[in-house]
Amino acid sequence: MRLTKASAGMEKCMSEIMKNIAKSEILTLKEQVSYMENQVVSKTLIQNQDVNMTLFAFAKNEEISSHESKGDAFILCLDGMGKITIDEETYNLIEGQTIVMPAGHPHAVFAKEQFKMLLVVTF
Repeated sequence: MRLTKASAGMEKCMSEIMKNIAKSEILTLKEQVSYMENQVVSKTLIQNQDVNMTLFAFAKNEEISSHESKGDAFILCLDGMGKITIDEETYNLIEGQTIVMPAGHPHAVFAKEQFKMLLVVTF
């Protein structure tokens, strides 16, 4: 099959949708971002007008303070324990658990201990 200039450009664009992570390789997601003392470390995997996907590693007692998002925000806990606050109600999230923070509602994330999460925001 011959690629036209337009389809070649589209193929290149599609291959660059996900970044900062190996492709065609089995990975352990929580090993793709590292803890740093007294910091929140983030690693963006996808960022466009439809979706943002980011890995986070929170040192103990670090946080992302209360804010609102224009999209629904899905969290998957990869390691440790995080306290998620949505509309002033708190939820303790542990490895393997998920929660959705709805668009337009104030929410915050606090690391009760070291905490890693995958955040997927859809718009």
